[in-house]
Amino acid sequence: MMAQMLKNKVYGWLDQRFALGTMQELAGKKTVPVHRHSIWYYMGGIAVMFLIIQVLTGGLLMLYYVPEISAAHASIVTINSQVDFGWFVRSMHSWGANLMILALFVHLFTTYFLKAYRPPREITWLTGLGLLVVVFGFGFTGYLLPWDEVAFFATKVGLDIASQVPFVGETIATILRGGADVSQATLSRFFVIHVFLLPLALVALMGVHMLMVQLHGMSRPDSVKDQAVREEKFFPTFVLKDLMVWLLLFNLLAAFVSFYPWGLGPEADPFAAAPAGIKPEWYFLGMFQFLKVLPAYIGPFEGEHVGMALFALIGLAFVVIPFWERGQNPVRKMWAELFGSVILFLFIVFTVWGMLL
Repeated sequence: MMAQMLKNKVYGWLDQRFALGTMQELAGKKTVPVHRHSIWYYMGGIAVMFLIIQVLTGGLLMLYYVPEISAAHASIVTINSQVDFGWFVRSMHSWGANLMILALFVHLFTTYFLKAYRPPREITWLTGLGLLVVVFGFGFTGYLLPWDEVAFFATKVGLDIASQVPFVGETIATILRGGADVSQATLSRFFVIHVFLLPLALVALMGVHMLMVQLHGMSRPDSVKDQAVREEKFFPTFVLKDLMVWLLLFNLLAAFVSFYPWGLGPEADPFAAAPAGIKPEWYFLGMFQFLKVLPAYIGPFEGEHVGMALFALIGLAFVVIPFWERGQNPVRKMWAELFGSVILFLFIVFTVWGMLL
């Protein structure tokens, strides 16, 4: 009896301050359609799970990492060899980052082909694109932090490519480098961007994105829009299924990194020659390979400038698509599907091509 009274008092106190009753009512009403494409609804949650791993493991790594070119590589060696389970935490962070980006790619393209960008979900789509850009930023800035040979020269090449962006590229690259060359200033900037600026952007975009998902729910693809489909409760049914997927993937990742820990190359020497075959991480490799095959000049323009301008136009097209293809014009729907298919095909082809070279 006393326990029940205490429980009621605690619940009443929390309800007055956080409107628990209202949230329970909303959670009870929210449903998720069940159909043959429902599996793709889990991709966003999978990306969130890998993000949580990034936050937790990243916080642990910061306890030992030293963002100085004279000590960064040595601090990673210490984490790998002297800190209890340090190698495991670092491997979970690095492999988890790659899997998070992969999950976001799958989430992006399944959302695109299921037409979940259409009204009233334009803001959901745009914040999702913003989150992908932020995660790319995490990948690029985090890659340099171990200050090993491959990361140093890959970052140097990446900033040189970024400098080719028309009008603003050179200025942005110089600011990121902190000068003309990759140095301590670069490492300091990348560290601050990685652990402070990008997390702020991530929290803001994630908050809006999740709010929009809760407001508008899961969209139905055209193929089942006119069919009677079963609805399941978001809470607890869908949430419990989501957590089961999280648990399975977490255990698979933990088992994988136990057998294949993330490596560490020799310490970077800015005065040494770049090793042969320097490549960016796989999520930038398709763009890198595409720029490599362009001729030096396309008409009066430099090939790299044309390539970077093309990437910008593709990004702009993804931004505009929810306002252009609104589900009312079958011709626009066809062109949108063709555009997405071509971009996905080229991304896969150039990424695999770059891996094989």
